Amino acid sequence: SCGRLNVSLRYSYGSQQLLVRVLRARDLPAKDSNGFSDPYVKIYLLPDRKKKFQTKVLRRTLNPEWDETFSFGVPFAELPARRLHFSVYDFDRFSRHDLIGQVVLDNLLEAAEARPEVPIWRDIQEGSGEKADLGEVNFSLCYLPTAGRLTVTVIRASNLRAMDLTGYSDPYVKASLMAEGRRLKKRKTSIKKNTLNPNYN
Repeated sequence: SCGRLNVSLRYSYGSQQLLVRVLRARDLPAKDSNGFSDPYVKIYLLPDRKKKFQTKVLRRTLNPEWDETFSFGVPFAELPARRLHFSVYDFDRFSRHDLIGQVVLDNLLEAAEARPEVPIWRDIQEGSGEKADLGEVNFSLCYLPTAGRLTVTVIRASNLRAMDLTGYSDPYVKASLMAEGRRLKKRKTSIKKNTLNPNYN
């Protein structure tokens, strides 16, 4: 089990804002060696993902209490076609943050119109789906034992997710050499502008 997430929704007709309150999570899996996680939540309004919010990181807990509210500008008539995507992560200072899992919420209209505000509990689903559609990166490794040198060549990436309003991204690749949980070295490619299929080489 990846735990449960507790949120509530409200719609402000005056400002045409969907107010999303991230309340808490329960029974998260321990991602760190100390038996805890450092969880935070990223929130997107689908399908366009133009705007994203993030809660604060709460340290050393499997039962975080955030109680933070975020507002998405969206016309009331569009609510039936929209979904909310919550990704729960474990913050890591030295490496890529671990995706604990995700929750997708539809029926936003019904939830946002509930009076009084109704807390919604959802099981957090394992996050393999989010990883699967982020695109691909093509690289080569060459190790020269006599010199003790590892050469990493980043060749290209393809089918990346659009993160900008233009429908493109400005992608770069960061590579880290890890040993026993510690980052020994890191390198970064150049940034390629306005593309979802960058060539680096």
